[in-house]
Amino acid sequence: MRPWIRGLAIAATITSAAILVIVTASGFIAARLHAQGRGGNPLQQYIRTNAPVIALTHVKVIDGTGAEAREGQTIVIQDHKIAWMGADAQASIPSGAQVMELPGYTVLPGMVGMHEHMFYPAGGQYNELTVTAPRLYLACGVTTARTAGSLEPYADLNLKKTIDDGRALGPKMNVTGPYLEGPPGTGTQMHQLSGADEARDMVNYWANLGAGSFKAYMHITRAELSAAIAEAHKHGTKLTGHLCSIGFREAAGLGIDNLEHGLVVDTEFNPGKEVDKCPAQNDTFATIAKMDVEGAEIQQTIHELVAKHVAVTSTLPVFEGFVPNRPPMQWMTRALDALEPSERVAYLEGRARTANGATNPDAPWNHLLKTEMQFEHDFVKAGGVLMAGVDPTGAGGDLPGFGDQREVELLVEGGFTPLEAIHIATYNGAHFLGIDDKVGTLAAGKAADIMLIHGDPSANIADIEKLEIVFKDGVGYDSAKIIESVRGTVGLH
Repeated sequence: MRPWIRGLAIAATITSAAILVIVTASGFIAARLHAQGRGGNPLQQYIRTNAPVIALTHVKVIDGTGAEAREGQTIVIQDHKIAWMGADAQASIPSGAQVMELPGYTVLPGMVGMHEHMFYPAGGQYNELTVTAPRLYLACGVTTARTAGSLEPYADLNLKKTIDDGRALGPKMNVTGPYLEGPPGTGTQMHQLSGADEARDMVNYWANLGAGSFKAYMHITRAELSAAIAEAHKHGTKLTGHLCSIGFREAAGLGIDNLEHGLVVDTEFNPGKEVDKCPAQNDTFATIAKMDVEGAEIQQTIHELVAKHVAVTSTLPVFEGFVPNRPPMQWMTRALDALEPSERVAYLEGRARTANGATNPDAPWNHLLKTEMQFEHDFVKAGGVLMAGVDPTGAGGDLPGFGDQREVELLVEGGFTPLEAIHIATYNGAHFLGIDDKVGTLAAGKAADIMLIHGDPSANIADIEKLEIVFKDGVGYDSAKIIESVRGTVGLH
């Protein structure tokens, strides 16, 4: 098993052989796409519909606001936007529109994924996935993605431009700058800050290159974090953190905008915690596993995060991978089919080792997933803003896109209604990023970023996996065809 939190500590610089494999595979794919697209758009084979005007009729609408689903609705798409939506009986469909009659289908806003990465743990390191990751995000309904930390920020920025130019499949990207990490660092792919001045310089440099957000990491000091937050805010961007050396309440006091993963990584309750030092994470896990979320200490943390308007990003799928016999193997079929064969074997071997801890009542991860679910539910109940993401790292098998769908299912398992979970995965991220006037909910005038699902997630949240077409800016992409295009290659390129 590749430990998630320690995973980046073993991330080595990619070997020459690995680079050769990745470059060769990427070159092959580029050549194949070029050949397929001679004389036209190389992405055309993945487009189900791209008519100038499209009418989706007789659908159920879940608009992402948290409102009840509405039956018998029509959505008219024109000029990349939602031109009109309302009841079938009131619909005035423009002449010449492509009419898609869709009883039994539900439409949702495209998801706004807030902890996405374009890399994956493969072969004891982290490989940048500039082909398979963005494809899976789009195919699974993530139409907007914040990368939440970058190991190869130039690659992510170039990928964003390629997607925006229509030369690659993928979501709209909010690229996070390189991790803001301090000594002793976490792996050879991360720079180690030398102090507050360098933290400011890094934020300034990458903001000017187009980074839309920033992420502090596990060994950053309070002085460095404070400087980075201030500099990010000068550029009109926000800063999140997967923290260890700094507790949640400390970070909130410094003005951080967002915290990743939730309670299980909060070190403030660890009895061995030292100032600006990251304690042993197994000690933190063991401490949290024994705590009562309803107790005064954790409730005080919730109160302070809410009072200081600090959002939390839920990443339940990456934690589920540490729990024995989860997720169900039936659910894992799609991910296993997508993985490169050696990574499929590595995941299954790790899963078997994890299952050996199922009978140990004191194993922290036998408790921590439900503890985290309760924390997130209490946080929202207290007025906190919860967002959703996948974090495709950890024990493996937690893949881009598939994991985002699983996140919504796990939010429901944790006590949210399907409509609440969808709201968390769509509107909340858009609002946090300041783009909710364009995406995150379905309304006339907004971008036509729409998930078309054969089923009803408001009644059965697992139907979110029955996505057939995902519209991004009014172009309808065939989910199954995109997923098929990455079969057996995730982890490689």
